[in-house]
Amino acid sequence: MKKDLSVIRKKIDGLDGQIVRILNERAKAVLEVKRVKDAGKQQAFAPHREAEVYRRLERLNQGPFPQEALLAVFREIMSGALSLEAHLQVSYFGQVGTNTHIAALQKFGQSSVYRAGRSLKDVFMDVERGRAQYGVVPIENSTEGIVNHTLDLFVESELKICSEFFMPITYTLMSKSGDLRRIRKVYSHPQSLAQCRLWLEGNLPGVPLVESASTARAAQLATKEGSAAAIAPDLAARLYHLKSIANRIEDMTDNFTRFLVIGRTAAEPTGDDKTSIMVSIKDRVGALYELLTPFQKLGLNLTSIESRPSRRKAWDYYFFMDFLGHVRDAKVRQALDRLSDSTTLVKVLGSYPRSEN
Repeated sequence: MKKDLSVIRKKIDGLDGQIVRILNERAKAVLEVKRVKDAGKQQAFAPHREAEVYRRLERLNQGPFPQEALLAVFREIMSGALSLEAHLQVSYFGQVGTNTHIAALQKFGQSSVYRAGRSLKDVFMDVERGRAQYGVVPIENSTEGIVNHTLDLFVESELKICSEFFMPITYTLMSKSGDLRRIRKVYSHPQSLAQCRLWLEGNLPGVPLVESASTARAAQLATKEGSAAAIAPDLAARLYHLKSIANRIEDMTDNFTRFLVIGRTAAEPTGDDKTSIMVSIKDRVGALYELLTPFQKLGLNLTSIESRPSRRKAWDYYFFMDFLGHVRDAKVRQALDRLSDSTTLVKVLGSYPRSEN
């Protein structure tokens, strides 16, 4: 048995050596790509190429290596490749240890440089002013709905949505002691408290819930009070040296947040894309019906529509719409042309690879 184990381990060592050699061969190919992109002044991050790579890997993998683990491995491979092409800086909303920070890491990997924005506006400004090439912002949660402030920021910004992705949201109750019986107060962001309401009512009835600016801030506050706990992502417990009391305390097990990557350039089509637009409709009877008609007539799948006050005058609204297709597709161009009959403004926020949760 011992001899058999040593033979298997020797085989694994040989395979590891092959992986390292292949990764360096891949890195050399990436440097060739860099030379071509530099000559054509192209961006290092290519959302359409990233989507193609991940979809191809999913098709190729026949197991037994887990699909999710394979994608995580290649996420870091691609992050390392990006670091060879460019000094990529990514801005995200919140502090270290928040869900948006974790989302940015999952999207761009450990090899990128990250900037924490104190507000969503800060993230937009970082990208607009060149302090970061890309920003990561939340747009929608499957439990709590749309993030209105993110929508509002697109009204004045010329940044483009160049990618979307979904991340499962899980929460951990944590404290200095790790003892549920000692908890007399719970800190967290209002949305996180709302997403864990049933668990809190069942396990900590009557305990005061205190809102904080972020889940990371909640974890920081919990480090200062022995009888306080925080609800935050599991990463925060490690970052702020807290002990986990209970994991996965969110009420909905199918709890996802959709994140957007914003940048200054548009994404190329992949054949499986989504387009986001902002429109303002004319103030007349049937205007909203006329707004939707081109999508029905052309067979375009409208996946989302949200309204926000324009703040220009009372009862005047912007409509934010997502639908399948790329702005370069013939049917999409036709739909946008037809919208001019019922709108006073049509602004394309971006076409980007469609992601599935």
